Amino acid sequence: MQSWLSRYVEAQHRALDSIPLEAVQRAIETVRRAWEEDRQIFVIGNGGNAASGSHFATDLGKGSSDALGKRFRVITLADNVAWLTAIGNDYSFDDVFLRPLQNYARPGDVLIASSVSGNSPNLVRAMEWARDNDLRTIAFVGAKKGGLGAIAEQPIVVADTHYGRVEDVQMTLYHMICYAFMEKTEEPA
Repeated sequence: MQSWLSRYVEAQHRALDSIPLEAVQRAIETVRRAWEEDRQIFVIGNGGNAASGSHFATDLGKGSSDALGKRFRVITLADNVAWLTAIGNDYSFDDVFLRPLQNYARPGDVLIASSVSGNSPNLVRAMEWARDNDLRTIAFVGAKKGGLGAIAEQPIVVADTHYGRVEDVQMTLYHMICYAFMEKTEEPA
């Protein structure tokens, strides 16, 4: 067991070391611009990435807003179970993020999607719509990149395909964005 644990930790370090810092800086600049312009930030993901998106929306909406004194307008589209299941049941699970975006999103808003494979149809459809409707788009993806990596204006690629490791690094990316504002760095971007 110790050998496996050591290998896991070593692989996690490699995944963390693969974070493209310039791409993260651009994402922070995009989030800052949304805040300055009072734009809406939408966050989407499935499973563990849905949970991480909720965590991010909480940290940015509460912690980062408190630190700056002006509120971030951020919401995850995975948190309304009634709406998700109504859309999934009446239309298609592939539309569960697309349809709320059609209700709420406006040009200049930001869509952040996170996925290890980058190929979840519901995320790709939402990202395509966002791109076609002049939203700023950021995607956190694993090494295979998938459709999200190809579509997003700002893909941030973690150089690993292991779901646990990539999701851990994606949560780190979310924390990096939030703490750039919470810690009031000289220049968070």
